[in-house]
Order: sequence, then structure tokens, then C-alpha cells
Amino acid sequence: MINRLLSISFIVMVISSCNRDRSAADLIIENAVIYTADSGFTIYTAMAVSRGKVLALGDDRYIRENFDADSVFNAGGRAVFPGFIDAHCHFYGYALQKQYADLSYANSFEQVLEILQKHNEEYPSAWLAGRGWDQNKWLSRSFPDNEELNSLFPDLPVVLVRIDGHAVLVNDAAIKLSGLTPDSIPGIKEAFMKDGRFTGLFLESYADLFREMVPVPAGNELTMMMKEAALNCHSVGLTMVADAGLDATTIDFIDSLHSENELKMAVYAMITPNEENINRFLKKGVRVKPKLSIRSVKMYADGALGSRGACLLEPYSDQPGNYGIMTITPEELGRICLMAYDKGFQVNTHAIGDSAVRMVLDVYSNYLLPENDLRWRVEHAQIVDPDDIGKFGEFAIIPSIQATHATSDMGWAGQRLGSKRLKNAYAYRKLLSENGWIPNGTDFPIEGISPVNTFYASVARRDLKGNPPKGFQRENALTREEALRSITIWAAKACFEENRRGSLEPGKNADFVILDRDIMVVPEKEIPLAKVYATYIDGLPVYSR
Repeated sequence: MINRLLSISFIVMVISSCNRDRSAADLIIENAVIYTADSGFTIYTAMAVSRGKVLALGDDRYIRENFDADSVFNAGGRAVFPGFIDAHCHFYGYALQKQYADLSYANSFEQVLEILQKHNEEYPSAWLAGRGWDQNKWLSRSFPDNEELNSLFPDLPVVLVRIDGHAVLVNDAAIKLSGLTPDSIPGIKEAFMKDGRFTGLFLESYADLFREMVPVPAGNELTMMMKEAALNCHSVGLTMVADAGLDATTIDFIDSLHSENELKMAVYAMITPNEENINRFLKKGVRVKPKLSIRSVKMYADGALGSRGACLLEPYSDQPGNYGIMTITPEELGRICLMAYDKGFQVNTHAIGDSAVRMVLDVYSNYLLPENDLRWRVEHAQIVDPDDIGKFGEFAIIPSIQATHATSDMGWAGQRLGSKRLKNAYAYRKLLSENGWIPNGTDFPIEGISPVNTFYASVARRDLKGNPPKGFQRENALTREEALRSITIWAAKACFEENRRGSLEPGKNADFVILDRDIMVVPEKEIPLAKVYATYIDGLPVYSR
């Protein structure tokens, strides 16, 4: 009897000792399939979180035996991933879209006009703005002019932004307010003319001029728009975005939202290279806060393929004599590169056409030594001449891609480029092979915000309707592991954030997303059906279905 009591006493002491030895955690996730995206692509079933950081990972038994938490979530076998990161988007621009009429589903210019009239009736304002029109969806596939806009809205300024953001259609009322006249901008490609007058179509810098004329909401209205945009992004699993091109006022506003805990989304801010930004940010060097990083400058080398603004080495196949538009000189790009190099800033340059890509690579190579770790990026890198592919690896230049551009453009890109040149477009596997890693994004609101769709386009090279059945240039598809890394750890690395985001490892931020199906194993056609069950930032839920 005494021996039995001693045994029971010993067991109680051991149990008590074990309980005392367990580490305190705030949250335990168990019965999950946790893809860490670490160097070994390790998969666990349980994770402990404390004070917003990953505390430990392991199997259910290990985590239960070593950690205590008041909150224990049984994932029911669901897949858990590091929080998704969009390596190139326009988050602030997406937030502002609420004030724009949505023209993305218009299949004709007549439908564009119908949407505008309805929007103007429902949301009357001093300006009428719309975004998302794409003439490639229309039967004629030709650019419109502003004659009908002038008739419908003779006194109300109208600005209609093309889906790529590189072209606008405006009416005469807006042109009058701009102060532009046909004589004031002779000899350029950015303004379309007919019979000595503007047709209303403007590209590149003049498109920027008209977009910036549209008044921006302020105060509580803008705060609510930003919070709504963030919630939408959290609902698809995004926990961090790289916003490609912000000015000082916007960066200050985002910083204030973070300080007031009004915005959970981490933002990697690429500054626009105006004098205020250069003086306030670039010349003062890298600035990194818990949810805001300012260490890169966003440049533009050309326009977009859809509006024939991408600068090509040979003329457009569907418009002989047109090579596109180079929007910056090598000398001006070099001037910014020199300042950025001196201050440790990353340079991220939009370059879509093969001529623009070549120019950017050549300018970068004047400053970068082989095997550098400055991570200067070519944003989009859509068409790359075979002779230039090797420069990415030689100078450690990072191609920043958007996989859904390939599946959005594939229906008409061949007409712009011809079959031979098309083979050098959207060549993500070739680009990946140069440095062994590649960041991925959406460029939203040009594309949709979903990183799951980015994953699907990377792997299947098909659109959401499943076309083409065999995939578009499938030889340049990514594997599922590569695709996941491209929207997690590689996207973080492209923003110098890999030490605190992008993978689920002890000590890193507890940013993660739970999906209702495992995109790593389900049949390809089921990947786009995956929905977010919950999104966590710093160990706290920011979205739950």
C-alpha cells in the first residue's frame, strides 16, 4: 500500500514538474498541415505563438507537451501557410478605387458609356472618374476617342484610366482644366491627335497628369477606404504588400495609420523619385519600422504592352513603325541609381519591353558588382531578349514578376509581338534559373488581389476559365513549391524582409493564413477554388470566415 502511494505521489510530482516546465504561449495551432516555406520546406502539424512571434513548431504531441496556451485552435487538418506577400502592387491606388466607376467588365465602349452614366447618377461629383477599360476586350480592339464623352458630359471633367494605368481617355472639359494645347506638346507619342485636335487619349506622363488631377478623398473618408482595402486583402490571405510608387504625403498617412493601430497591413513603400521624396527619404537613407519599410525607389523605363507603350527592340507586329515609348533616358536612370547606391537604397524599375529591359540591365550593370546583395529589381520583365537573360544572374538583378499578367495578356500578346518574340515573353522559369529565386505579385488593381490566383497562374499557366487546356507556354511554369515561395519567402526577400516575414520559423512574425483546401496537393483545376479560412498578423486574427 505504501509503495502504491509512493508511486502515485511520484507520478503527480512528474506531472506537476512537466506542467511547470511547459512554456507559456498565447496561441497554439494544432491538427494542421503547416507549410513553413523554410530552407528545407519543412511541414509540421502544430505551432506555438507568443507575443506576435512564432515560438516553436513540431508535431501535435511535441507542442502540447512543451507549451501551454489559453487559446488552442484545432485546424481540422486544414493547410496553414506563411502570410502571403504581394511583391508588387498599388495598395493605396486600390483603396482609392472606390471613387472610380468600374469599367473592367465593359465589353465595348458603348458599355463603358452606360456604366459612366449610371455611376454619375448614383455618385454625382465634381469629377467623373473610371478605371479598368481595355480595348483588347472589344470587338474593334481599337482605342476610342472622346467625341461621345464630350456630348454626354460637356461640362463635367471625365478621366477614364485604362486597365494598365498607362493610358487615359479624357474629355475636352478635363483637357481645358489641364491647360494643355496641341501646340504645347509637339512631336511626342504620348498624346493622340486627329485633324489638329486631341482625341482625348494620352499615355505615360500625360496620363499621370490627368490621373493626378482627380481629387483624392481626405480625413476619415480616406481612412475608411484604406481600412476597407486592407480587409479585402486580408480576406485573400495578404499580410504584407509592396506598394510600387508612393509620395511623401501618402507614406506619412500610412505611417500614421500604423501608429494609431488603424492599419494592420505591413507596407514596403517604393518612393516615387520626385524632389520631395529624394530629399526626405532617399538622401537620409534606409528607414525600417515594424510595419513600414522605406528603402527603395520606383522608376519607369517604358509603358505597357496593351497600350503599345512598352518599348521594343523591333516594331510592334500589329503596328509597323511603332517601337513603343522609352519614358526615361539612361542618364536620368543612372543619376537616380548613383544616389540610391550611395544610400543603400534598392532601385526598382518598371520595364516591360525588351528594349526597356536591356536599357535597365545595362544601366544597373554600371553600378552592380557580380554577387552583390543590393537586390535591384526589374519590375515586370515581361519581354526579355535571349541575349539579355544572363545579365540577371551575372549582376544579381531580380526579375519581379506578376504571373497573372501572362494569363491576362496571352489572348492578344502574340498579335503585339509575333510568335517568335512571344517565346521570350513571360519566361518565368528562365528568369528564375538566373538567381535561383523570384518574387511574385499581382500589380493590383491592374489585376485582382488574390495571391491564390497568382499561385495558380504560376503553376498552371491557365486563366480562371481553365484556358488554354494545356497551359500558355507551359515550359515556363513554376512548381508548386516555387510558386508558394514566390508569394512568401521570396517576396519577403525582394523587400529585405526575410528575417522577420515570409516563412514560419521560430522568432519570426506570426503572420499566417489558413486555407479551406491544400493548394499544394489538390488537382490543379481546384486551386482557384481555395478560400481563406482565417488570416493572422502578429498572432492575432485580422480576418475570419
